Amino acid sequence: MSMSSPQLALLLGVVSCALFVLYKSRSRVSSESKSQSSKAKAAESSSTNTKPNEREWGEWTPVNFTYPSFDPSTLDPLDMKPVPYRPFRWGQYHVTMGIRDMPWAEWIELDNQFLSYHYIRRHRILTRGKNVLNILPDRPGIVKSADRSAVELAHELSAYLSTRYPKSFTVTRDSSSGAIQSVTIVPAGATYQLPPPLISEKMKEGSLEKGELRPVSEAEAEEAMKIAALLVQDDLALMVEGTDGRYYFQGGAICVPGFWRMRDKIGLPLDEIHLRGHVPQYQEKLHNSMERYFKRMPVEKPIIRNNYFVQLVQPFDRRRPNDFGTPDSIPPETSYDDLVDPEELAWSNTTNGNEDKFTHGKPIHPDIPPVIAPENLRFRSERQTLRRLPLTGAIVFTIRTYLTPLVQLGQEPGIPARMASAVRSWPEGVSRYKGRELYEEILLNYLDECAEKQRLAGGEGLERNPGKGYPY
Repeated sequence: MSMSSPQLALLLGVVSCALFVLYKSRSRVSSESKSQSSKAKAAESSSTNTKPNEREWGEWTPVNFTYPSFDPSTLDPLDMKPVPYRPFRWGQYHVTMGIRDMPWAEWIELDNQFLSYHYIRRHRILTRGKNVLNILPDRPGIVKSADRSAVELAHELSAYLSTRYPKSFTVTRDSSSGAIQSVTIVPAGATYQLPPPLISEKMKEGSLEKGELRPVSEAEAEEAMKIAALLVQDDLALMVEGTDGRYYFQGGAICVPGFWRMRDKIGLPLDEIHLRGHVPQYQEKLHNSMERYFKRMPVEKPIIRNNYFVQLVQPFDRRRPNDFGTPDSIPPETSYDDLVDPEELAWSNTTNGNEDKFTHGKPIHPDIPPVIAPENLRFRSERQTLRRLPLTGAIVFTIRTYLTPLVQLGQEPGIPARMASAVRSWPEGVSRYKGRELYEEILLNYLDECAEKQRLAGGEGLERNPGKGYPY
């Protein structure tokens, strides 16, 4: 079994496969029309080899993009429950499910778990350093750094969050240019000074035409990435186009991946991320079309998808008490990881064993045999968005993880039967990828029991109840 990269690798794989189905049109010709068939194949080959807008690979001209307006949330995120994503369907498993357009107002979702996520992410950055937050430098002749993209992302998030969630985020702006100077997370009482924007308003028009952006130092890039990471509950990955047309994982903040480590993926192109992550059906269905879409992804069309996994956590009687009180008072030392993050959001120690001893690409080996019981199983759902940044052209992934106790899902109408059907439909490769053999018997028995109780109570437990529709 390989669970080394279920967030980033599966995201890229499933996104690419779905977009292959949605966007690639095949010419259909009759068997006797050989000349037309040849022309169609030649046209497709030509399209494949043509650079987007005839630009050179790895080069990007900043786009003066105006974001669609959206209304601010009337609620404080701390009063909002996590969105109950249940992204599984009845019947046969399809690797292409779930891709949809992303409304701009829904780029980042926050909820009443924000502060606990904030403290976990801060603890990870302080204790793990470049293993969870890193910006690679330029690699001449291969790919540029994500340094400018990190600064752009920090400004974009600050502008978005202060507009979407004005009760929780405020910004200060330069009186003359209007550029954001600082952002404050109100519930955390934290204020961060942003590095200057990549381009000033006074030089914007001419600089956009010339593709000129200011240079960014390593310190500025890392500070910008840290700010971006602490503003949201999502992990963030920056993909930069190289001179070979491939997209490289050049920077980001991967603080709560659960099953994979940033140190094993940083710097790799997409195809290597897939191959080393053992993504199911990659060779057969994804390889030829994946990067073709990324090269042509427009600024104005972000997308969104969801996926899910199952993980184990320690029983409550095995957890040590937190004698420090609130999470923000726990010292930034790795020996206190379990106190800051008892549900193992950041790293699935119970499932995968010690993070530092983890062997990328190898089967999992828990350090201590886990107690496999319904109360120790967690439904790990991810909400992932994909969009292109207008100034630098980098593609940014946001990966928001939700952890829900299995016993909670067992009480939701129609959910146990639908989830059991979905798990049973996983192909062998997907089952290995998701680690089903570790928890399968206990999981399915529990779901079946809950579904039967719902059926006997007159509910729709064993009926094909779609609920509110995918992905809920």
